[in-house]
Amino acid sequence: MSTYWQIRRQARRARRAGLQPVVLIDGGLHASAWVLLARLAWRYRSEAAPAVMAGAVLATGGWLHIAYPGWWPLLLALSDLTAFALAVFGGHVRLTQPAERLYAATAALAGGGWLATAMILGPLSSPMLVVLLFGALIFAVPWWGHRRRRARARVRRALAAWPDIARAIGLPGAKIQSARIDLWGWRARVKLASGHTAGDLAARIPAIESALGTYRGAVSVHFTGDDKANWCELRVLDTKPHTEAIPWSGSSARSITEPVNFGWFEDAGPCRVSLSHRHTLLAGAAGSGQSNGLSVLLAALTACDDVVIWAIELSKGTELGPWAPCLNRLASTPDAAAALLADAVTILQARTVHLSAVGHRTWDPAPAMPAVVLANIRRTTTGLKAGSFVVTGSFTGYHPVAVNQPVTGEFEGFGTMEATIVK
Repeated sequence: MSTYWQIRRQARRARRAGLQPVVLIDGGLHASAWVLLARLAWRYRSEAAPAVMAGAVLATGGWLHIAYPGWWPLLLALSDLTAFALAVFGGHVRLTQPAERLYAATAALAGGGWLATAMILGPLSSPMLVVLLFGALIFAVPWWGHRRRRARARVRRALAAWPDIARAIGLPGAKIQSARIDLWGWRARVKLASGHTAGDLAARIPAIESALGTYRGAVSVHFTGDDKANWCELRVLDTKPHTEAIPWSGSSARSITEPVNFGWFEDAGPCRVSLSHRHTLLAGAAGSGQSNGLSVLLAALTACDDVVIWAIELSKGTELGPWAPCLNRLASTPDAAAALLADAVTILQARTVHLSAVGHRTWDPAPAMPAVVLANIRRTTTGLKAGSFVVTGSFTGYHPVAVNQPVTGEFEGFGTMEATIVK
């Protein structure tokens, strides 16, 4: 029989020779029921957190009742201090939303109050267990329904399954180095094995979508900022971002010099559009949302105190009529539109002379000298002198916003617009 040191020496020789020991088990391994329950509890540990916390509070209450029954005032003061710290400084511990800080502070107060009472009466006395049970259920409902908690649980399970997914799609050795959750899904930084590139991962996107159980088009692959060939960013959407209207959350700008939050990209990044010293064209097929886009811009610009909004619409106010109280001037007839543009050109020329006299190239908007946004709906400048207005308007604080259906280079006097379009 070989001794321990002989076995060690033979193992070293085998490793040096490049041999890989293999153990064959006939019949397989059968996990016991306890092992299966432990695996299930670990997999759904996030969902089971309220029950675990309730059990920990019960055990802590029993220990404090036996060991330190007279310390309940100190515990009550400590719970109050903890609740105050969570409500005020919870943002430093990833409680970014006010509702999250309120939930944490309330849970600290409720837990401290129950423990203080349990130290006096005992955790098993009536009605302490019933109060604990109902309290756990009340606090469990918002915990289970919290969007970010559910997203973190899904991401954690996806990361745990990633080694198997990588082998199944033919990219063994691909590792997820980090992951973070965004508005509609999550994104992960992936390091590929030697010899594999981001293009190899992009070619297997359908297989990744199948393995993750998401919908088609939910996965995308992007290069990282360091441009390394074997590094990439994997973006996964849990929900389609544009299936429903985005609720209006208020204006994101207080000046035209600040970018306007126009919506969201499919990767959950904000679409921020700068209108200062720019021309804007909203174009597309009928029903593609040009009027809604113009409404978003107008809603944001009405909150800016350095902007005057003029508009031209020759469809009898069907589009911009509801915005009339927020507009400084609205032209709904050809004569009114001609007069509006004539006044605009007159002010434009005066501003050009002023800029030349003071030696400035561009107009700096201010409440006393506001920028003028001219909203134009669907080919309403026929026969009007708008060419020079579009060419030089942005330098003098005039910013046309044109809405049109056919995407053509010649837009009724706005043919030179394509060189300065905001896309």
